[in-house]
Amino acid sequence: MEAANRELLNLEMCTSPYACRNFLFELSKIIRSNGQQAIAPRAKARVLAIRIFICSPQNTKNPISYNTPAESLFHASLVNSPFVTQNPNEAHLFFVLFPSDFSTRSIARFVRDLRMELPYWNRTLGADHFYMSCAGIGYESDRNLVELKKNSIQISCFPTPYGKFIPHKDITLPPFNPLPHSLPQAPVNKTATFLGYFRSYGDRGDGESQSSLVNDLSGDPEFVIGSNASDQLTHMVRLASSKFCLFFYAVDVSGIGDALRFGCVPVVITEGPIQDLPFLDVIRWSEIAVFVGTGGGAKELKHVLERTCKDGYERMRGLGMKASQHWVWNESPQPYDAFHTVLFQLWSRRHAIRYARREWV
Repeated sequence: MEAANRELLNLEMCTSPYACRNFLFELSKIIRSNGQQAIAPRAKARVLAIRIFICSPQNTKNPISYNTPAESLFHASLVNSPFVTQNPNEAHLFFVLFPSDFSTRSIARFVRDLRMELPYWNRTLGADHFYMSCAGIGYESDRNLVELKKNSIQISCFPTPYGKFIPHKDITLPPFNPLPHSLPQAPVNKTATFLGYFRSYGDRGDGESQSSLVNDLSGDPEFVIGSNASDQLTHMVRLASSKFCLFFYAVDVSGIGDALRFGCVPVVITEGPIQDLPFLDVIRWSEIAVFVGTGGGAKELKHVLERTCKDGYERMRGLGMKASQHWVWNESPQPYDAFHTVLFQLWSRRHAIRYARREWV
């Protein structure tokens, strides 16, 4: 165990995709507390015994359900883990649990009940609470929703609708990876056939800038344009045989994890800065992906990619493959997967904001 810890520290002291040098070591402490590894008596002090109390609405007749696989997997992984406690007095965090179809009025009533029935909300005005909402919660006038939105940690889907994400406290779930996890990663020395690969989604909100760019790239032999209807094997072959994978932030970015895993460096085409990237405070995204604007057209895009090929492409590709393990969702959580990495972010935010209680007139 000690040797494994030293190996993790040495790994992160070398070139890594992580913003925090000892991130893997800290994450390993959470994993050990989940029973994934045996804990020696002298190592127990290095285990993060995070405890979460789940606050559920009492008037919900049906089981809690969600609209996306990532939400469902996070919820199932958490409720079946030893991180959950039945004693709120020993909890570090409180999960405000409500289904996807809850109205804002129902959520406000639920938070009001938490305030009135339990003492924990009023200690921090909800700053040590978190909730999950794929589309996020907007700014409302109701006091309960104001405190939930401004103070509590929001876990939402990526990308989150504009205006519903607060970067210093909120978290996004990496999209569910539809490809089989048992497939091997790309070889270390990869010989790419194409400069770029774009998987078109047809009528899924393709804007004018995307249509124009795709039309320009479709005639370039260095780029391969596929459709969403492409079979899985063809898609994987294209991922593995392309240097870069193109994504339009406003359309669909769910394949970024697949691209990282297959050694295809993601290129995110966006109209402005992106503040809701998964694991934004954990992963140095500038080291594993390329971000370009929408105004330069195909010529500028190709210029950026060719320049990246000359300036450390293999390093970027290798770091992306390292980081891809955090995008994987498993029915039974595995070390360093998406569930544990999201949990690490929750743990690191538990003291991000603290508010003193005040009386409302």
